[in-house]
Amino acid sequence: MTKMKNSFYKDFDFERLRESNRTDYRTPFQIDRDRVIHSSEFRRLQGKTQVFLPGESDYYRTRLTHSIEVEQIGRSICNYLNNLSDSPFDENYYIDPDLVESSCLGHDLGHPPFGHAGERTLNNLMSEYGGFEGNAQTLRLLTEVFYRSQDDRRGMNPTRAFIDSILKYKVIYKDYDNPVNHFVYDYQEKYLDFVFAGRDYKDQFHSIKEANDFRSIECQIMDWADDTAYAINDIVDSVSGRFITIQKLDHWLIDNETNLNSRQRDIIEDLKKWIGQRNYKPKFGSLIGDFILGCDIKERKTFMDDFTNRYKYKLQIDRALQEKADLYKRIAVDLVFTSPPLHQMEFKADEMIERMFKVFEQNYIAGDAKIKLLPDFTHYLIKNEKSVEARARIVCDYISGMTDSYALRIYKRLFDPNFSSLTDFV
Repeated sequence: MTKMKNSFYKDFDFERLRESNRTDYRTPFQIDRDRVIHSSEFRRLQGKTQVFLPGESDYYRTRLTHSIEVEQIGRSICNYLNNLSDSPFDENYYIDPDLVESSCLGHDLGHPPFGHAGERTLNNLMSEYGGFEGNAQTLRLLTEVFYRSQDDRRGMNPTRAFIDSILKYKVIYKDYDNPVNHFVYDYQEKYLDFVFAGRDYKDQFHSIKEANDFRSIECQIMDWADDTAYAINDIVDSVSGRFITIQKLDHWLIDNETNLNSRQRDIIEDLKKWIGQRNYKPKFGSLIGDFILGCDIKERKTFMDDFTNRYKYKLQIDRALQEKADLYKRIAVDLVFTSPPLHQMEFKADEMIERMFKVFEQNYIAGDAKIKLLPDFTHYLIKNEKSVEARARIVCDYISGMTDSYALRIYKRLFDPNFSSLTDFV
C-alpha cells in the first residue's frame, strides 16, 4: 500500500550534509533514527549518570533509560498534537513522529560522564580551546564523530531537519562574554549556515536568549518531553533513594514559605501525601499524561517560512503544568543536586576529569604525543592534527565519550599505583 506523502516536509528538510543517492524502504527520518540507535555513542548512555551514578542501584535511571522515556513522551506529544480537534494537521500534513523520536533519542548523546558536573568541568578545562557544551557535543557527534575512521570523519550524514531538531542553541561560543552553557562551538557555525540555508539569521534576533529560543517544532517537542521526564522521573528516583522525604519537604516548605503561592504549596502537600501512602510512582506516572495533554500549538510567522514549515508553529504549554514542572525542578535542585552526597561525587568527578585532562593536555595538546596514553585509534587521530584546538577537541571527545565506570578505570590506571589491568585497551 502506498502512503500519501507528508506535505509538511519539503526536499529542503530531507537534504543531508553530503549528497546521498541511496534508495531505501525507510523514510529519511527513519534512517536518522536507526543510525542513532545502532551507534556506540547511544549504547554508552547506559553507563552515564542521569542523577545518580549507574550501578548504585538497579532502579535509578541512566542517560539511556532517560532518553528512552523522553522518546516515548515526545512521540506521544507529537501524536496528540497531530490529532487535536482544532489542529492544523491532517493525514497528509503532520509533524513526523519518527523525526521527533530521533531527536529525543539523540538529545543527550553529547553528555559526558558524571552528569552536569562533568559538563561544567570540561567546559572550564576547554576554555582556551573553544569550550564544551553537551548540546554542541551532540551536534559534533552526529556530524563528524559517528562512524568515523582515521581517514574519513564523516559522522552519520544527518538530514537538515534532524540536525535542527537537536539544535536547542543557535549562539556560538565566542558570542558570549563569559560562556558557561547554551552555545555551539565556533567552528560549528557552518552547521548553523546549513540549517538556515545561508540566510543571515543573526540579524533576525535581538538577543542571545531570542536566538536560542528560536527552535523548530520538533525541537520544542523534544525539549518539553525532556523537561517532563526530568521534572517527574528525577523526583521519583530521588524519593526512592530517600533524598526527598516528608521531613525534608517540611523543612523545605518552612525555608521557602515566603516564595511559594497557594498552588505550589498544594503541589508539595500532594507530594508528601503520595510519599506517605507509598503510591508516588503511579501518581507521577499519571502526571506524565497530564504534561502531554497540557500541550497545544499556535501558528506564527518566521523568516524561514519560505523554506520549511518546521518553524511555523509554537508549542504552547499550560501555565499551571509549566509551574508544576518548574517547582519539581526547584525541589530537585535544593534537596538533591545540592546535597552533600552528590556534591561529594561531583567533587570527585571534577578531580578525576581535571587530572586526566591535564595529563592528556601535556602529552597530546602541548606536547608531540611521545607517550601513547590513549587507544591507538585516538592516539593517531590526534597525531595527525596540526591545530592545537583540533587536538584538544579530540582529547575532549575521548573524555566526554567515557562512561562513568570507564572514566574511573582510566583514572585508576593513570594515577593509582595499586591498580593494574592489561586488558582495558585490548
